[in-house]
Amino acid sequence: MSELRLNAYRIMWLFVFFDLPTNTKAERRHATQFRKALEKDGFTMMQFSVYVRHCPSKENLEVHLRRVRRSMPPAGFTTLLSVTDRQYAEIRNFWGKTERSRPETPQQLEFF
Repeated sequence: MSELRLNAYRIMWLFVFFDLPTNTKAERRHATQFRKALEKDGFTMMQFSVYVRHCPSKENLEVHLRRVRRSMPPAGFTTLLSVTDRQYAEIRNFWGKTERSRPETPQQLEFF
């Protein structure tokens, strides 16, 4: 039981929120490259400008955080948020008036 509790606080989730300009062809290219870099690094799209990635430890999260920072476009606004698995478990999603719980495993996230 204590091992399960420890894991809930050690496992991390990294969220990337962004608002990128897409007025010019170059800006659209940068935005597309950024989204593709996130997907290549194992992030899953929750919404069009919100991506999330499961990280088994804080150290692993730091690696992915650095990769995101390196791939960020020159213009636009990007926010990175890290939460523990325990905090992630408290997410509530609503579609209309119906509540759906979060996925139980990272693999289920893509079908969420």
